[in-house]
Amino acid sequence: MSSQVAGLLQLIALIAALALAYRPLGDYMARVYSSEKNYRPEKWIYKAIGANPAAEMRWPAYLRGVLAFSAVSVLFLYLMQRLQGSLPGSLGFSSIDPDQAFNTAASFVANTNWQSYYGEQAMGHVVQTGGLAVQNFLSAAVGMAVAVALVRGFARSRTGELGNFWADLVRGTVRILIPISVIGAIVLVACGAIQNFSGIHQVGQFMGGTQEWNGGAVASQEVIKELGTNGGGYFNANSAHPFENPNPLSNLFEVFLILLIPFALTRTFGRMVGSLKQGYAILGAMAVIWIGFTALMMWTEFAHRGPAFEIAGGAMEGKETRFGIAGSSIFAVATTLTSTGAVNSFHSSYTGFGGGITMLGMQLGEIAPGGVGSGLYGMLIMAIIAVFIAGLMVGRTPEYLGKKIGTRQIKLAACYILVTPALVLGFTAVAMALPTPADSMTNSGAHGFSEILYAYTSGANNNGSAFAGLNADTQWFNTTIGIAMLLGRFLPMVFVLALAGSLAEQKPVPETAGTLRTDKPLYAGLLVGTILIITGLTYFPALALGPLAEGLAS
Repeated sequence: MSSQVAGLLQLIALIAALALAYRPLGDYMARVYSSEKNYRPEKWIYKAIGANPAAEMRWPAYLRGVLAFSAVSVLFLYLMQRLQGSLPGSLGFSSIDPDQAFNTAASFVANTNWQSYYGEQAMGHVVQTGGLAVQNFLSAAVGMAVAVALVRGFARSRTGELGNFWADLVRGTVRILIPISVIGAIVLVACGAIQNFSGIHQVGQFMGGTQEWNGGAVASQEVIKELGTNGGGYFNANSAHPFENPNPLSNLFEVFLILLIPFALTRTFGRMVGSLKQGYAILGAMAVIWIGFTALMMWTEFAHRGPAFEIAGGAMEGKETRFGIAGSSIFAVATTLTSTGAVNSFHSSYTGFGGGITMLGMQLGEIAPGGVGSGLYGMLIMAIIAVFIAGLMVGRTPEYLGKKIGTRQIKLAACYILVTPALVLGFTAVAMALPTPADSMTNSGAHGFSEILYAYTSGANNNGSAFAGLNADTQWFNTTIGIAMLLGRFLPMVFVLALAGSLAEQKPVPETAGTLRTDKPLYAGLLVGTILIITGLTYFPALALGPLAEGLAS
């Protein structure tokens, strides 16, 4: 069997598994966020934090809950790292430096999981499991809560109430993320991932020296790393490490976990707004972009250029032989079209165009299917933009799901889509203009520029993957990427929740013969075109200086 055929079969199996899980999981999540019942463990949590889950919140109160909880999380994780040297289970590792502790705390709370450190050489068991793994759950639950608040904005009318943030946070964690993670961890252990609290031990002699590894609760952290579209690895090699991702079966399962909730949330959206067809339209737009990017990546990486590539079966530099071109390409697209950022190969070693595809996937806003929660609300923002454009074409006031898209709504949507490009391009320009940041580049020319552009693209879009080759463990990159991650995560949430509040206050507009049908394939096509055009116009000059220039020169 050729590598291309094997890759196609993997893709078909992945699509089939996602299709089987789509309906039951999507419906279940809709029931979770619509239920008025509180389980006993949830009541204990509400009592401990002093929250009333039945109290409805308007958007400013909901936002204050998001920001206050996230600020406390950043502080807690920062202090854990700074005090690591005094904590039990630290494996003898010292406390983390202030700039790196800030970067890591901002990273994991912002659902980015950018790592400028070697996990197995810096973080002990307590910080890994009690700090980083906990934030993997909580940051994902925050994203899902904000997405559900926006969905309620469409579903409700004549009220500014969007639900209760604390109830959404707890239910998303207790009823969705934890149960799936328990099952997924068992699957990963069965596949060969490790799960222990072993200390550092010597594994053999290599080239006159010793090789040492430490164990850890890897499988349990790996599953929420992928399921919550977090991406932070227990080991520096991330999902290329055999302790995290042992074989092709575990590799495909991890890609399934990455895509599971973001795709299923479109069903949740359709169920909560009372029109499954609307959910299918959003799903269709996401699926077209994801499949198109995956096919393009596989074609780019399988393209043979000379006898060395022909013998290797493609561009194998930086890729695991366990997964090959196909498994690496599928994983790379899944992780950059979502906010996961996990890697099972090194994107810097991809072909020029292949590296550009991973970068463009993030620059789309990671909405196909995107991060847990953030993918859905990002796509709904683009749906509003697409409706607005269609309204301009025919001279009608745009409407979406029975809500008028007026001046206030389109301003908030425009602010949302401008935040991330401003952060990416602004920080990249400053880093290239200053002498010190450029010293961190391993490569010069177009590839070196791509390293820095990729770093800020990854940080501001809350992805967390790295292009490799860039020494990001400096005060400049730790600080600026940390700021980009926080602003890229929470500024868009401000506009999303403000938009949700304005939509919830409206009364529904009756559908007429002139209403644009947003549940049809034509609209899904318009939505895909809008996404690609807006992204292309925004990032094309920067891409032309980096991956496009490199790809055309090779």
